[in-house]
Amino acid sequence: MAKDNTRRTDHSGIKMGFVMALFAIALGALWVRAGWVQLHEGDTLALRASRQSLAAEWEYGARGRIFDRNGEMLATSVEAKSVFARPFEIENLDVACDVLSRDLKMPRTAVYKKLKSNRKFVWIKRQVTDREAGAVERAGLKGVRQTSEFSRIYPNGHLAGQVLGFVDIDGRGREGIEHVFDKRLSPGKAEFVVQRDATGHRLYLDAHGREVDINGKDVRLTIDTHIQHAAEQALATSIAKYDARAGIVLVVDVKSGDILAMANEPFFNPNTVRSSKPSHRRLRPVTDIYEPGSTMKPFLFAAALQEGTITPDTLIDCENGRWTVARKVIRDTHPERWLPAHKVLRYSSNIGSAKIGMELGAGVYHDYLSKLGFGEKTDIGIPGESTGIVRPASSWTSVDLAAISFGQGIGATAVQLARAYLCLANQGATRELNLIIDPQSRRRNASVQVFSPETAATVLSMMHEVVHEDGTGRSARIEGISMAGKTGTAQKASSSGGYGDQYLSSFVALVPSDDPELLVITMIDEPQKANYGSMVAAPVCRDVTVRTLAYHGQLSETLHADVTDTESVDRLAEEPLDQTVTVPVARAEDGKVPNIEGMPVRRALEALVKMGIVPVLKGEGMTVKRQQPAAGQPWPGNRTKEGADDVFVLWLS
Repeated sequence: MAKDNTRRTDHSGIKMGFVMALFAIALGALWVRAGWVQLHEGDTLALRASRQSLAAEWEYGARGRIFDRNGEMLATSVEAKSVFARPFEIENLDVACDVLSRDLKMPRTAVYKKLKSNRKFVWIKRQVTDREAGAVERAGLKGVRQTSEFSRIYPNGHLAGQVLGFVDIDGRGREGIEHVFDKRLSPGKAEFVVQRDATGHRLYLDAHGREVDINGKDVRLTIDTHIQHAAEQALATSIAKYDARAGIVLVVDVKSGDILAMANEPFFNPNTVRSSKPSHRRLRPVTDIYEPGSTMKPFLFAAALQEGTITPDTLIDCENGRWTVARKVIRDTHPERWLPAHKVLRYSSNIGSAKIGMELGAGVYHDYLSKLGFGEKTDIGIPGESTGIVRPASSWTSVDLAAISFGQGIGATAVQLARAYLCLANQGATRELNLIIDPQSRRRNASVQVFSPETAATVLSMMHEVVHEDGTGRSARIEGISMAGKTGTAQKASSSGGYGDQYLSSFVALVPSDDPELLVITMIDEPQKANYGSMVAAPVCRDVTVRTLAYHGQLSETLHADVTDTESVDRLAEEPLDQTVTVPVARAEDGKVPNIEGMPVRRALEALVKMGIVPVLKGEGMTVKRQQPAAGQPWPGNRTKEGADDVFVLWLS
């Protein structure tokens, strides 16, 4: 075999170099790519990553609260659960419909329609009860979840319901104070960053911004809860007794013009707005126009005295109770012949008043009515207020002038009447009515001297005779208390024309008569068993006045209250708002937490607020089911009760 002498070439070095070159190129490419990603695409990729692991959540605050003048809670918000679904996550539609229909007490067809929706999110039922929320939670349906919302509650039920108004399911104010101050009361929201793992579990909640106050701001009214309750109770009693259609009671502090009570029946409970009637939600003292009747006569007498048309002793022929003006007959309930002017007011003679008005003149009397504010809104801050009806003096006939002189043929609201009486009580100078303490309203508040102080004092003296002499207001007397008053029995216009057989019975009281501090107005609409203001409205005025004076500790010790045979002045002053429920007493002794369990929500809030505590309310209902801290425990963190409002929680049922 021949020997191969051919020399073999070694290429291993070339191969190694080639491989090393490839690795160098690959490593270089990786470094270039890493640099490109880090330097050029870094921000974009970091943002994309954060979107996968971080999410923004919104936290909504609670709607602002509404308080009375003394800090008593009138409206607040409590935490409630709402049930929603993501239809595309539902695994078994029939099972989900059956469970939700049963637990939430909803028609199955309604639940089915919601779950068959093509939307990503649907509400099933909002603001459910604790029992319903617990049942849904235990069912554990995939795609069905719960979230927390705030539900509006009114702890006092129908107390001042029309004044407060109500909110819709989304927490927007629709009527009353809730509507007027919706922007102020509405809560804000804060955004927080949440980090989650791959399974969706929360890992971290950014606390940044938690100090931001996102709750709505509070509103404080001039209403006094205790006086409001007394007014509503007296009004309800009278309306039931006389089978009346509706009624109004206004209580005003003369010195400030603050409205202490604005009672309005039929009552309206904002907690049950869905079952209420629109007519029950109407705030009649500002919306309804009435022909006031004889309660307008004091303004006629004031104008006539101011103009020198009469003096208190001017004799007026009252025609023995029957007088014809342009073929229209005017009658008096109590026929008299010659009466001095002060007795014309005392006995409420329509004929005598008509003659004074005709002597005064339409133009002059119209000017005084305009100065008193008739024919224009009082602007107390409630929507829907009426301007009343005062026709131009140039259109008044002799019959019109005669009728307007005794309060017929003119339309006014209860608040307009109250503002006019404030003028007489304020030495003849106008004073605005107030319903809101905070926020303070920007109003002109320009006082106008309509009557001289002497004229105002003279009219009050004549009104004093109405109550304390043999006048029409004798049934309103309060022993030991000086009162100026005026009755009214106005025939109501008929829808078919002219006047019908229905009446507005009214009474106005100013206490004390020489320097009034309290104004009380009562109107009973269409009483059936009697119609005279002296019989129907005056006793209501008396009852409200007695309770208000007792509450303020100003009632004479000689008073013989006729509410019950054994009822004392002290009892009137301390009468609770609701006597139908016996509840435990909340006391904070030795720095210990008081017992609130079992109390109605309103009573619990009253007790805690008086101790400087504003609790957090959770759940729905009107009774306290559970409290945290428990009764008898020391305040958490050795805190005193003055500043512990953020650690006191009440669960309602």
